[in-house]
Amino acid sequence: MLARLLFFCGLFMASTSAVAMTIYRSTDASGVVSYSDRPTKGAKVFVFRDRMVERLERQVYLDIKKQRGMDSVFVRNDLYAPVEIELSFAGLNNVSGAPSRPIRRVMPARSNLRLALLKATKAGRPLVYTPRFEYSLGDPAGAAMAYRYPLPWRGGPFRLSQGANGQYSHYGPKNRYAMDIAMPEGTPIIAARGGMVVKTENGQTGRGNDPSGNFVRVLHDDGTMGVYLHLKKGSVSVREGQRVVVGSALALSGNTGNSSGPHLHFVVQRNTGLGLVSIPYQFNQPVGALPNFALGKK
Repeated sequence: MLARLLFFCGLFMASTSAVAMTIYRSTDASGVVSYSDRPTKGAKVFVFRDRMVERLERQVYLDIKKQRGMDSVFVRNDLYAPVEIELSFAGLNNVSGAPSRPIRRVMPARSNLRLALLKATKAGRPLVYTPRFEYSLGDPAGAAMAYRYPLPWRGGPFRLSQGANGQYSHYGPKNRYAMDIAMPEGTPIIAARGGMVVKTENGQTGRGNDPSGNFVRVLHDDGTMGVYLHLKKGSVSVREGQRVVVGSALALSGNTGNSSGPHLHFVVQRNTGLGLVSIPYQFNQPVGALPNFALGKK
């Protein structure tokens, strides 16, 4: 039963916001529910989308200024990181000046740009349109540089409890190359690479509303981002806009979000075109041969 529960938690976190994943739900004669990515007799389709998405609505948004039959359409990025955006307009009525193709651009950190000036074709009548706005953290033009990551914690020794393409939750573009390291709650988590803190969450208790739990996202100088997840509530000690170096204290490990037990989930991501994906990385020392805290082995 526990294995099935863990498998479901992993599948629940597997797909991305851009790509839906189809899962099949079945119930055996004993009433035990199972989830699989392969259909079986009597199974029903169960479709979900990954919710491992930082809430950026208050930091990346449209700002439309109306004045005398004209709408100036700005995009504002209040994050300490570049953001790739795409803007288009549908349902046009009494509007001129709308671009015929979607506008796709990389917004610098802490920027505010006007991307369109819409005018009424008939004066005195309202402009009618529906903006379509998408965005993703990061600049897809960046190229990841070779780097071996120091272990992002103090103490231990601890062991890898789930690696890349892990059977529980390391499916899909955002998590495919993530690593889980089982460790007691309260273990000091430190920066494995220098950069700018661009997003944090610090107030979640238990499962909460975000599968990632409490986290810290750090933008590296090559455009990749390291994300430290499932942190202990109230333990995050850095702020957005703060630069960190290797070894800087970030938080304490926890068991928040969609976590199957106390551990650190560490993933490196980059934007590959209006979407974040995880990329392969290596620690600078082996962890697979260390004791497994989760299993109590030495």
